Amino acid sequence: MALRRRRAAILAAVVTAGALLLSGCAAGAARSSADLDGTQLLTIPREDMGTFDRNFNPFANPDFPMTQVAIYESMLVFNPADGTTTPWLATDWEVAPDGTGITFHLREGVKWSDGEPLIAQDVVTSFALQREIRGGFDYIDTVTAVDDETVAFAFNTPFSPALLDVGQQIIAPSHIWDEQDDPSKFTNPDPVGTGPYTQVTNFQAQSFDLLKNPNYWQPEKQKIEGVRMLAFAGNDGANLAAANGDVDWAPQFIPNIEQAFIAKDPEHRFYWFPTTGSMISWQFNTTKAPFDDVRVRTALSMAVDREQVTSIGMQGYTVPADCTGLSGAYDTWRDASVADSCDWTKHDLAEAGALLDDAGITMGSDGKRVLPDGSPFTFDFSVGTTSSDWVSVGNVISQNLAELGVTVNVAARDWADVVSSYENGSFDSGIVWSNNAPTPYQFFRGVMSTETVKPDGQQTFENYHRYGNAEADALLAQFAATSSEDGQKSVMNDLQALFSEVLPVVPLFPGPEFGAASTLRFTGWPNEDNPYASLGAVRTRSAVLILTTLEPVKG
Repeated sequence: MALRRRRAAILAAVVTAGALLLSGCAAGAARSSADLDGTQLLTIPREDMGTFDRNFNPFANPDFPMTQVAIYESMLVFNPADGTTTPWLATDWEVAPDGTGITFHLREGVKWSDGEPLIAQDVVTSFALQREIRGGFDYIDTVTAVDDETVAFAFNTPFSPALLDVGQQIIAPSHIWDEQDDPSKFTNPDPVGTGPYTQVTNFQAQSFDLLKNPNYWQPEKQKIEGVRMLAFAGNDGANLAAANGDVDWAPQFIPNIEQAFIAKDPEHRFYWFPTTGSMISWQFNTTKAPFDDVRVRTALSMAVDREQVTSIGMQGYTVPADCTGLSGAYDTWRDASVADSCDWTKHDLAEAGALLDDAGITMGSDGKRVLPDGSPFTFDFSVGTTSSDWVSVGNVISQNLAELGVTVNVAARDWADVVSSYENGSFDSGIVWSNNAPTPYQFFRGVMSTETVKPDGQQTFENYHRYGNAEADALLAQFAATSSEDGQKSVMNDLQALFSEVLPVVPLFPGPEFGAASTLRFTGWPNEDNPYASLGAVRTRSAVLILTTLEPVKG
């Protein structure tokens, strides 16, 4: 493990240096070419990818830049910044009175970028591929194309959160994807989508451009000419590009942002960091002792000084988590009686030590804790090297735990390695982000449902910590079957209380939606006063609201 981490760190350093040089050149070239031909491309850094591989598969590679934002679209778009929902590829829908189905009516006149019409079979194919390649949607029984503009979903159980869950699934063209022998391995180098920017040009390892979809159904909203993505192997390179004015939109962690970014052009630059992102937690692999013991998880949580984590590690951009586990996106669901009554999010070394003693993890003569078998209590905290803010968080936690006699090694390495260890269950502990959906249902399902637990060694895309609770299953099923707002709130209060009792993960802080931008070349950005989208939502469906609102500055 040590050699692997060192090798990954060396490779990351080499890639970072190369990305700084190459991406800097790409950014400069972008500015020069824009000035020469008059084309203004919205330029955005991607801080966690040292290089780009040309793979626009929305099912197997959903996190590739702009794939699920500019190229492919969904039937609905949910905006977490203000809680509104906008009909998109669908114009209206009917929900079955008993919650066991939804019928969507597709928007007339929508075409794919190759000129073919959007039809209901595209929706059928997309859900089949999503379930085959990534899993999920277990509550869906059938998806049926009633006619070319109507698609009906039948559920095997009442499921009240389904509207936005189903509605936000991206839709891909059946006439392309039904022809693929193995859709999971199709790299889709020249994607056909319904989004505003689908035409891939100038694809290089460090940058690529997306130009206008010639058949977009909202041509009046294609006010910008296109999007340019730049690759960086870390925040530092992306932040340098932002400081130098080489990018228009900087949706990443920027330390000391007032001096490092705003002060260089206060007339045009601004930022907005609402704490409505995913809950950021410390997860433990509960298939490994002693992390399967709630007393140990509680002790480790109480050893963390969250004030230091947020003020030092996160530069004061967020606030400490409470015992509900809910981020700021769910303030209306938060049960104050749970948030205010527990003590395991408070820094208390004495109580943490007592809990470890009770669990048989005692202090040795050298001031280090030992497990019941006499071996030292030492383990890794996994985090990606490119996320400098989260690396800092890990360092604060490591220092906090040292005061308890516990050795936590901050194992910073390439994100691909980290996520792979999460998916196969080989990790000890690490930083993790939660599901972030319109209601907290998906959050609690992702951290406590037995349905999301995969055996150790089997790949999983959620519940990396592999914790399941039968009581949580019952409450989640009750929530899904409940349509009244009061009934759902009551069940959600019970889920928060259970979370506080069993600590499936240790919440640290709600993730700020990092978003900084410049009005020098483009106007119409969302902000706190006009939250039509989150400025940090570049990787979510709602970013399409920004792409179809921005306007280039004339002259």
